[in-house]
Amino acid sequence: MVDSNYPDGLTERENRRYSRHLVIPEVGIRGQNRLKEARVLVVGAGGLGSPVSMYLAAVGVGKLGLVEFDDVDESNLQRQVLYGESDIGRPKLEVALGRLREINPLIELVGHAERIDATNAMTLLSGYDIVVDGSDNFPTRYLVNDACVLAGKPNVYGSIFRFEGQSSVFWGARGPCYRCLFPEPPPPGLVPSCAEGGVLGILPAIIGSLQANEVVKLILEVGDPLIGRLVLFDALQTRFREVRLKKRPECPVCSDSPTVTELIDYDRFCGLVPDEASTESVNVTPESLVTWLEEGREILLLDVRTPLEHQTSRLDDSLLMPLQTLPRRFEELDPDAETVVYCHHGHRSAHAVDFLRRMGFANTFNLVGGIDAWSKRIDPSVPQY
Repeated sequence: MVDSNYPDGLTERENRRYSRHLVIPEVGIRGQNRLKEARVLVVGAGGLGSPVSMYLAAVGVGKLGLVEFDDVDESNLQRQVLYGESDIGRPKLEVALGRLREINPLIELVGHAERIDATNAMTLLSGYDIVVDGSDNFPTRYLVNDACVLAGKPNVYGSIFRFEGQSSVFWGARGPCYRCLFPEPPPPGLVPSCAEGGVLGILPAIIGSLQANEVVKLILEVGDPLIGRLVLFDALQTRFREVRLKKRPECPVCSDSPTVTELIDYDRFCGLVPDEASTESVNVTPESLVTWLEEGREILLLDVRTPLEHQTSRLDDSLLMPLQTLPRRFEELDPDAETVVYCHHGHRSAHAVDFLRRMGFANTFNLVGGIDAWSKRIDPSVPQY
């Protein structure tokens, strides 16, 4: 049977697909049409982006955009349910869009195969009404927050770590924003990423579902959205608790007198670009380190990751000194020794090198790309994580 438009704006096929919505008084035909007309952008198609995008597609959000630039890695499969074994090595965006079309071919899917940053964020947001933050790093969270405040759009936030997750709706026009909760980013290396600290594979489904639920409530204008409220979930105790949030009068972005009126360099704001450690003179590639070792140079390999990371994967004969302990333990090191510092990807070690050089350790270098690059380019027997 050929679909035809009903007077209510839904096609016969849409009426069949969304029949369980249509009998809910708070949704009904009017609400389903609001979902059909909605435009939602999901930043990141990983752990949180997977359940968020799948449920938003299933409920019938009319235009669903995904921002993703990465490829599928085997380590993703433990929690990123958009992907399977056969997808390893493929672009996440390509796989995600294909899967979402299978879930609901009646909606418009838009892929943005790029990394969101200060140069493109406002353009990306311009085609959407609601933004879902599925990112896994502080620079992107601050970027998405500031862009949403400047654009006057709600930011449906979620984050996960190990057994704990949290979610809120940050909307500067109606309540507090992310900067009201976290005025300043934590010191680099203080809070491990999911790759460094781990995350329970089921947790993204719980927090991502909460985010999708908030999006639907905002679209339908029903219920009590998480504006001014932060929901915390503890998976070990299966316990939810709520924290009330207030708008900060001195917030630099959402207050009545903002000092942030345009997007900034968020890597630098979050301390990921140390002035000295970012120069070529302190960086050593995995290939150069191999040459140094083959030349017989006595190199101290200093691991500044966590003990669990060191136990999982490490370079032979390396000394473990977690970044958080470095300020009180650096005197244990020989300032004259030729030292190469490494971490997972090279960010924490860059800060360690910056600190050590300021303390007089002039012969200290940063392993660019960290142990991850070493495993991929030099020694595949070193486990990746």
